[in-house]
Amino acid sequence: MENRRVLIAVLLSMVVIIAWQLLVQPVPPAGGGPEPSGEPFEAAPAEPAGQAAGPEAAAEATEERGPRPYGEPAGDEASVAAGVAQSEAELAGEPIVGEREERPVLEGKSFHAEFSSRGGELVSLHLPGYLDPDGGPVELVRSRQGEPYPFSLVDERGLPLAVDDELFAVEEGLTETGDRMIEFRYRGPAGDVTKRFTLLPSDLVEVAVEARGVGTWGMMLGPGLRNPTARDEERRFKYRGAVYLTGDEVETVDPKEVELQKVVSGAGLSWIGIEDTYFLSALIPRGGVDRAVLRAYVVQPTGDGPPVVELDTGAQAIEGEEELRRELGVAVMPEGARLEALAYLGAKDLERLSGLGLRLNETVRMGKMLRVLARPLLGGLKWIYANVVPNYGWAIVLMTVLIKLVLLPLTHKSYVSMQKMQEVAPRIKAIRSKYQGKLRDKKGRPDIEQQRKMNEEVQKLYREEGVSPAGGCLPMLVQFPVLIAFYRLLSNAVELRDAPWVLWIHDLSLHDPIYVLPIVMGATQFLQQKLAPSAAEPMQRRMMMAMPVVFTFLFLGFPSGLVLYWLTNNVLTVIQQWVYQRLKARAAAGG
Repeated sequence: MENRRVLIAVLLSMVVIIAWQLLVQPVPPAGGGPEPSGEPFEAAPAEPAGQAAGPEAAAEATEERGPRPYGEPAGDEASVAAGVAQSEAELAGEPIVGEREERPVLEGKSFHAEFSSRGGELVSLHLPGYLDPDGGPVELVRSRQGEPYPFSLVDERGLPLAVDDELFAVEEGLTETGDRMIEFRYRGPAGDVTKRFTLLPSDLVEVAVEARGVGTWGMMLGPGLRNPTARDEERRFKYRGAVYLTGDEVETVDPKEVELQKVVSGAGLSWIGIEDTYFLSALIPRGGVDRAVLRAYVVQPTGDGPPVVELDTGAQAIEGEEELRRELGVAVMPEGARLEALAYLGAKDLERLSGLGLRLNETVRMGKMLRVLARPLLGGLKWIYANVVPNYGWAIVLMTVLIKLVLLPLTHKSYVSMQKMQEVAPRIKAIRSKYQGKLRDKKGRPDIEQQRKMNEEVQKLYREEGVSPAGGCLPMLVQFPVLIAFYRLLSNAVELRDAPWVLWIHDLSLHDPIYVLPIVMGATQFLQQKLAPSAAEPMQRRMMMAMPVVFTFLFLGFPSGLVLYWLTNNVLTVIQQWVYQRLKARAAAGG
């Protein structure tokens, strides 16, 4: 009886652990790095940008891109004066400006990037391999209103510099190594700036920026990353924020943790980026970085169109709402006048990120302990999808069959052990009945010696028959880590984002909207308990029969792909139990 109670306690404990792991969403660790220095910045009044050559072309481009505010140069009067002196000394030479706004394109294997010659910024980046619910390719550049675009130049307060509104001259071509390249060049009243973007064979983008006569500057990443859909908001593990690697630690920063800004030291900074659950925009510096500044942006509704991001000055508010949703932007500040870096812009494809060798794969949150299981599971699903059936739902079914075959020796041994336990149950009951009146003395205190003798006889019987009380629980205990690994996989793997199965299951990473799968799963688990051989007492059997009810309610909100895995596993177990019982009945009839 004691052993049975221990086994039941183990099973119930595992249910509690699984419920905690799967129901409680883990909170990403707060990002490290030093605290912001100085007083929080404030919004500055807008000023007109410097005029580019060709006022008609400039007016036409400004109308296309829309108005954008600009702030005063950062720093005190002395630094401003020094910047002006530097501008006068360094900007000698012929002016270089564009005649009209151009939209050159870098076409990689995994993305379509469109730049604008107004500021030399990234204005659109489509990922053809990943679709939004409306059927169009995912757009990584977040909607904004008057805020800087990725790769724009900003001051220390996150405000765009005047040069961002100037028209750059554009040169397109190939490098000496045959790589596609776009170069933007401007020299004029707003400064002397060169930006070069080179598409590498790895589909990374090499970025080189040199800026003089603009004062203290940083290159912008973000703000925000793509426009989240209604389906994204339903995901349990949805996450949007910043991430960076400094030293040996990958740190994450939630927008809610940043009041206005957060400074990350450039010392030991390997990479920094903006991320959500499935996509990443990261910068890997190749030269000296003084610091990176994370700045908070608020998400403002616009009515008919998607919400837009605006720099948080601490003053934004909407009537009827106490707190707005927030995003983060990153400004990477170089040590000198030049910044060189690699940029990763795309999906969190675990295989691709791992192949880069930059530890960007750690942005896919599979869990350190479960990564050893999650990665081969994902690899197997992708192989089945590519080579057997182009449907991740059926790939999960086939993967479950393979897992069941791998665990077949263990489950067979477990079933045999459970049958033997059922056979020796009367003899164990007889031993306990023999000691029933001897386990306590006349004063009602436990008799340790008699309990020891009873346990020795029970253990001797186990050894003689070659059975183990824990043998029947081992398959379920082995399945639990696989179950949790599948859960993390379905919640974080971009390959399974918006992956349909059949009929009403349009996204395996979301719960079944009409709860058919979890209910059927609970029914199969109930049948599995009925067919399983058991030597448990009536009270213990009732507890075991309650497990399907517990699991059904537990799985109601889980990803439908996870429920499909557990349902398939239950069906295979029921078939296995039925086969064993038929063989046992045939053997008994033949004997």
